[in-house]
Amino acid sequence: MLPIPKKFFVTSGKAVSRVSDLNAFDEALINAGIGEQNLVYVSSVLPNGVKQSRRMLLPMGGITHCVLAQQRGGEGEMISAGIAYGFRDDGYGGYVAEGHMMGTGKALREVLEWKMAEMAKLRGIKFKSLDYKIEEISVPMDHYGACLAALVFLF
Repeated sequence: MLPIPKKFFVTSGKAVSRVSDLNAFDEALINAGIGEQNLVYVSSVLPNGVKQSRRMLLPMGGITHCVLAQQRGGEGEMISAGIAYGFRDDGYGGYVAEGHMMGTGKALREVLEWKMAEMAKLRGIKFKSLDYKIEEISVPMDHYGACLAALVFLF
């Protein structure tokens, strides 16, 4: 039997570092509450019956399945990362789209809307509604930056 998530939560984070984009990404993960996890990236299907919950404190070192969007950048760049998610209007699960870009959160939201619309079109379905979690950051001079958004599955 395959494991099927019972719950999920949505989180995000952003950070800058003078050292590297990896260090900025690490701090962004910590700010999102998932910096002490072993992340396993998964695709974007919300199973039947899954329920959204509040962000939870997770045990250190856990194998944590998530849909993750991340963007890293250098000095003077505007970067954004985010997810869109929604449940089908027929009650049969839902979907998540992730995205990232050199650009604003507003521009990314438009791209995520297009992605979700295409997912619905391919499946011949409609969404009840869509929710978004988007982070953006203008990276200061002499710094690296990272932003991320994640939908974290709980079993």
